[in-house]
Amino acid sequence: MRQQISRSILACAIALAIPLAAPATGRPTIAAAQHAETLALWKAFIAIPTVQGRGRTIDMANDIADRLRKGGFASEDVIVEPMGDTATLVARYRGSSKGKPILLSGHMDVVEARASDWTRDPFTPIEENGYLYGRGALDMKFGDAVMISTLLQLKREGFHPAHDIIVLLSGDEETEMATTIALAKKYGDAEILLNADAGGGLLGPDGKAIAYEFQAAEKSYADFEISVTNPGGHSSRPNGTNAIYDLAQAIDRIAAYTFPTQASDLTRAFFRATGPQVGGALGAAMLRFADDPTDKSAIATLSADPEYIGQIGTTCVATMLSGGHALNALPQKASVSVNCRIFPGVSVDSVKATLRNVIANPKATITTLGQPLASDGSPLRPDLLKAIRKGIDLSHPGLPIVPQMSAGATDSLYFRAVGVPSYGVGGMFLKPEDDFSHGLNERAPIASIDPALLLWHSLLTDLSK
Repeated sequence: MRQQISRSILACAIALAIPLAAPATGRPTIAAAQHAETLALWKAFIAIPTVQGRGRTIDMANDIADRLRKGGFASEDVIVEPMGDTATLVARYRGSSKGKPILLSGHMDVVEARASDWTRDPFTPIEENGYLYGRGALDMKFGDAVMISTLLQLKREGFHPAHDIIVLLSGDEETEMATTIALAKKYGDAEILLNADAGGGLLGPDGKAIAYEFQAAEKSYADFEISVTNPGGHSSRPNGTNAIYDLAQAIDRIAAYTFPTQASDLTRAFFRATGPQVGGALGAAMLRFADDPTDKSAIATLSADPEYIGQIGTTCVATMLSGGHALNALPQKASVSVNCRIFPGVSVDSVKATLRNVIANPKATITTLGQPLASDGSPLRPDLLKAIRKGIDLSHPGLPIVPQMSAGATDSLYFRAVGVPSYGVGGMFLKPEDDFSHGLNERAPIASIDPALLLWHSLLTDLSK
């Protein structure tokens, strides 16, 4: 699930307490052969329509497994496991088994794309004007190709890590995440997880890199249905009770309620770094909030901006409404769907309990839809920050690096929930206006290949020592 690049990152062209490196000379470059290999992998993966219900995700898993075995992985270290109409792929790059393994995360499935809606066939990768077009070009066949190419390159180099490196590719991240849950349960005892499905570089209008963001936390997603029922009756005989009126009161109370403000080391660091770049009253509020998350005026200013209200606590909003069954009858039932984006560390049940208290109507029932999961953010580990700084400097010396809390969910959510520090460190460098993930005519710049390969090679060799 590709995370949208926000204007806050566009404004945040700063280094955020991660020391800037001096411009490097004689920096390493990616060999033409590996660039070509990665592009070929990217195209091959896009060409496999790994959409829910088509049963083709296992084809991609088997394709990757075959490439890894031919590239030097032992057959027993590459496992493809079918799950319903999808599959998972697990591949272990064996080291000296020093400490816990390093996990690499990605997903093989993509959102549906209908050829009749697209200008180009979504599952025929096409190079055009420096971009590669196709469903999954961004989300996330590029990240898959970069990870697999990096592992193959490390095998060719004879690299022998201290930690085992295990790549985990799920098969239904865009839908049920059942494969993600299974992988997290089985491989939850790990040192760290690097996820290619979040994070990345921001390009300005001129195509120059402005900043690199990495994901260290995600807000949990939860949907609740609030319903009120009563016997109803003929509309000509109102009886003093009305499910729609009761529900309307509940909605008004939710609309008027604000969840307590919250902050973390990550969000305070984000505001401390972003404030000077934004400037004005908003920037000043960011700095005050970073210093004192109880500052009422700072909270009011940030809460009034849709870009930042989600960064200072849990939010819940009504999104869908239904009620009644006939124009000439009193309603027997009225319901509203409430979508919540929950701050890391807050449980889903506690949010549900808060909604119940806010509504304060015993006639209303609250039902949790699906099986939402909450997890804490990951710490800003010095070893990771140092490794990211080094990896980014290989292609963009001194580029500002910014931590981020995502509003959406990736596979990292489930690994954080079992205690694995997880970070989105995707290597795609992109203009905000080029982000068509999940949409029509998805595309990504081919020029991102080399910076991504440099970053991932550096991260794996540094963190697996």
